[in-house]
Amino acid sequence: MPTTTRAAVTRSKGVVEIEDIRIEDPQPDEVLVRIESSGICRTDLEIIDRTVDLPLPIVAGHEGAGIVEAVGADVTTVTVGDTVALGIASCGTCPRCRSGHPTYCDNHVPMNFTGLRPDGSTGLRDADNRPIHAHFMRQSAWAGYALAHSSNTVKITQDVDHAVLGPFGCGISTGAGAVWDTLGIEPGTSVAVFGLGAVGQAAVMAAKVAGATTIIAVGNRRPKLDLARELGATHTISQADGNVEDLIRDITGAGVQYSVEAAGKPRVMTTAVDVLAETGHAAITGVAPGQTFPVDAWKMIRGRTVHGTTLGDTPPAVLLPRLVELFHQGRFPVDRLLTHYRLEDIKQAIEDVEDGSTVKAVLHP
Repeated sequence: MPTTTRAAVTRSKGVVEIEDIRIEDPQPDEVLVRIESSGICRTDLEIIDRTVDLPLPIVAGHEGAGIVEAVGADVTTVTVGDTVALGIASCGTCPRCRSGHPTYCDNHVPMNFTGLRPDGSTGLRDADNRPIHAHFMRQSAWAGYALAHSSNTVKITQDVDHAVLGPFGCGISTGAGAVWDTLGIEPGTSVAVFGLGAVGQAAVMAAKVAGATTIIAVGNRRPKLDLARELGATHTISQADGNVEDLIRDITGAGVQYSVEAAGKPRVMTTAVDVLAETGHAAITGVAPGQTFPVDAWKMIRGRTVHGTTLGDTPPAVLLPRLVELFHQGRFPVDRLLTHYRLEDIKQAIEDVEDGSTVKAVLHP
């Protein structure tokens, strides 16, 4: 029987409202999850403001976590009652998936970015029995329940507060994975992190775990710079302090060996390359469609490399348990980034995200 719940529904540009909806039982490859927490990510906001042009009406949200309520007939990785975090979905059969890179699945768009299942159906309906687009990142987790997919439902075995788990699935994974897997930062090295939202702060924490000895956090808000210092940054630079490239070279001499760009701004992406020492590596973690940024070709020919990364390159089934274990040990204090809101207060949460007063807003149905 369909499950009735509340959800944040966008029916027109810039508008999100709480509605009663119905979620159908899971299909054979799906998992019905009772959502305990769901983060607000920049990509969710791009759906609302129509930068990402998914069909309306739609339920967004792709940083969900909660308890398994029901499983489809073909699901073998989780059972009813399991605690799960939700990541990105993948087909499991394409060359990228088979080689251990499911975040670059050949079927990434139909699996995650159409507002429908790959077969064109949707499992959500409104109070008048009209279809609602959903299945965003095979979650649409801004609701009391979500229909996830077997590929993006990751069992969490540690006894961890469900209220903090949601953001692990995207923002935290992206920052940490960029450091550990995209760049492979080594002990004793130097890294600059640009942008101190959840992705950037996760990168700072991951760099500390990796043993980097010079961790430079670059941002434009003093509270976030102070937080980065508390989480592991050895140096902080405000963009108001002067030329960022000169300031970083004052600290390091030749420049940093690694950089992580987590601001999503083309001019900052250029700076993230400019501050590299020769043979240095930069990771670009987020960008809107169609954006470009200039790079000095001479600097590139001197051994520098730039990597794009989706969710830090690591399979969610590998990265999420690793992150949760570090959090459980007190070595990855994700809770320091979070501000909690009821789902009904989503408008206030979005406002706080937009004005920068919260690092990561987390919704609770």
